[in-house]
Amino acid sequence: MTNPLTTLAFLAITAVFIVLHVARSRSGGAAPAGRACPRCQARVAEGASLCPACKAPLQAFELVTAKVVTGERQQSSGPLHAVVRADVCVGCGTCVAACPEPGAIQLVHKVARVNPDLCLGHGDCARACPVGGILITSGAAVQEVLAPELTTDFESVSLPGLYVVGELGGRGLIKNAINEGRLAMEHVALALAGDPFRGNTEGGVHDVAIVGSGPAGLSAGLEAMHQGLRYVMLEQGTLSDTISKYPRRKLLFAEPLRVPLYGALWIADASKESLLACWQTVIEKTGLRIQPHTRVETIEKQDGVFRLVAGERAFRARRVVLAMGRRGTPRRLNVPGEELDKVLYDIVEMEAFAGQRMLVVGGGDSAVESALGLANQAGTTVTLSYRGSEFGRVKERNREKIDAAVDAGRVELLLESQVREIRRDVVVLEHQGMLRLLPNDGVAIRVGGEAPYPFLERIGVKIVRKELAVEPEGKAERG
Repeated sequence: MTNPLTTLAFLAITAVFIVLHVARSRSGGAAPAGRACPRCQARVAEGASLCPACKAPLQAFELVTAKVVTGERQQSSGPLHAVVRADVCVGCGTCVAACPEPGAIQLVHKVARVNPDLCLGHGDCARACPVGGILITSGAAVQEVLAPELTTDFESVSLPGLYVVGELGGRGLIKNAINEGRLAMEHVALALAGDPFRGNTEGGVHDVAIVGSGPAGLSAGLEAMHQGLRYVMLEQGTLSDTISKYPRRKLLFAEPLRVPLYGALWIADASKESLLACWQTVIEKTGLRIQPHTRVETIEKQDGVFRLVAGERAFRARRVVLAMGRRGTPRRLNVPGEELDKVLYDIVEMEAFAGQRMLVVGGGDSAVESALGLANQAGTTVTLSYRGSEFGRVKERNREKIDAAVDAGRVELLLESQVREIRRDVVVLEHQGMLRLLPNDGVAIRVGGEAPYPFLERIGVKIVRKELAVEPEGKAERG
C-alpha cells in the first residue's frame, strides 16, 4: 500500500511543475527581462539602480565588471569625432578656444558639448584639455582606463584578502566611493564569519585594516563597526586634509546615500566644507576611530596575515581595505600655512575659481595646464611660480601655450621663485633673492608625488587596462 506521505509529496511536486509550466506558457517561455546582479546574481529589471535582492547599487560595479583589454582596440572605419567625458569635464572652456572649427564644441551648462555635424576630429580639443576629458574616436564612445583587477566584491584577484575601493576604481564619484566601501566591508565580514579569531586582537592582529579616511574609507570603517569587526583606520594626513583637499569645490548627490550606522546622507549642490561638517557629525555620533598622520609605506602578506608598515610602526590584520584615493600621495612644499583649506593639489572644477587670485606652483605639464585652465576663467588672475630658471620637462605644445598666455598678460610667470609662507589672504614668495607679498585666494600645488598604481603593483595588486563606456554628455552625475 502506498504511503500517504509519499502520495502527498508526489502531488505537491506535480503541482509545482504545473504552476511553472503555466507561468512559462503565459510568458512565451522567455526568461525574465533584465540582467543578473554582479554581486548576488539575482535578476534585475532593466533600468533599475538597485538589486532587489541584496540592495547593492549597480553603478558601483561598472568598472569591476568592465572588459579587460588584452590587445589593441580596433577602431571602426567611420569619421573621427570628439567625445566629451561629462563626468570628468571641469567646464574650463580650454577646448572651445583650441578648436579650429567655430561652434564644433561649446560650453552648455558648464559642460563641454560636441556638435557632431561641425566636428571634424582634428583632436586639438583633446590635446588642450587639462584633465583628459575628451576622446577622439571613430567608433563606440569608450575609453581605456588603468584599474586594479578586482572581483565583484572589490577584492584583488592577485592578492586575495586585500580590497581596493573609492577613487582608485577609476571614476571618482563620492556616491560610488561610499557604496564601494560598504560593499567591500560587508564581504570582509562574510569572509571572516567562520574565523574563530574574529573580534579578538589579543595577538595584535585586527580583523581589518582600512587605509584612508576619505568617503570610501569612512564608509568602510562605519560598516566594520556595524559588523562588529575589530578594525584600525590609518590616515596619512587628517580627515580635514582628505576632504578639504578634494579637488571639487561643489558636490552633488542626486539621491540620499545610506551611510552605515548613521542613515541617509543627502547634500545637494553643497561645498566641501558642508561635506566635512557632515562627516564630523557622523564620526561624533558613531565613535569611529581614525589614526591620523600615519602613512602606510609597505604592505606584505605573511602566513595569511597582512603586515602594514607606517614609519616605525607596524599593524597586522587579516584583511585590508585600501581607500587611498586616485591622486596618491602628493608632494608637499612643507611651508607654513600649507594646511589651509585654500591649498589644493589638484583642481577639477576650474570655473569655481572664476574672479579669484590664484597661484599655481610647479614646473611640469600638470602645473602649466592648471595655470592655463585657470587663466581661461572670467576675472581670474593667475601667477605661475617655478623654482627653476626655465621649463625643462614641459611638452612643446604646453610651452607654446604658456608663452602665449604670458605674452597676452593672462598669466604672470615667476621663474626662480619659491613659496616661503601661505597666509589666509597672501602668499610670501622669494623671487630672485627678494621677498614678495602676493595677494591670493587659492594655491594649487602641482609638484608631483607618488602615484597610487606603482604602490599597488609593488605590494602585489595587478593593474589592468579596462574598456569603459563614456558617460553620455549631460547625463553624468557629479560628486
